[in-house]
Amino acid sequence: MDFKRIVITGAPGTGKTSVIKSLENSGFFCFHEIIRTMTLEAIENEEADVLQNNPIDFVSDAASFNQKLLKGRLDQFKQATTLQKDIVFYDRGVPDVLAYMDYFEQSYGTDFLNACKANRYDKVFLLPPWKEIYKQDNERLESYSQAVDLHIHLEKTYNSFGYEIIEVPFGTVEERLKYILNNTQT
Repeated sequence: MDFKRIVITGAPGTGKTSVIKSLENSGFFCFHEIIRTMTLEAIENEEADVLQNNPIDFVSDAASFNQKLLKGRLDQFKQATTLQKDIVFYDRGVPDVLAYMDYFEQSYGTDFLNACKANRYDKVFLLPPWKEIYKQDNERLESYSQAVDLHIHLEKTYNSFGYEIIEVPFGTVEERLKYILNNTQT
């Protein structure tokens, strides 16, 4: 089946979740971000005094955590082939794993690079940091300035794999949804 794979990405607190929910409410299939569940699990399994910015930085075995995250994203990528949909949206893509690892100065092997090269998306929409809506919570541990730095890493990583990034302008959820849908068809 020929279908489009569309990534919605961005640093924490950019409005991705609201856009994803709006896409689903409009009848589109969306794979959800898997790190939120992994973050809650990591928080439960770590000592409170080691909790820092992101589980990728505070788990006792970052390599295993990142492998699990990569596997989850690859599973979503493969699962999409079983769907009968013209368009499939992803809340983050495989390259996001590398962007975060780069941000936290963690090394990775060629298996991570090869996964990004072999599992390509048709479009990448990047939501920029938006200070007015940014809020930290139990799964979003980064500060706003860290979110800005993560945005830069996401942009750099997707560019390094040859993606043309489409930046989603600020606006209401409806305006952002319309922008994404208008630019998905081209």
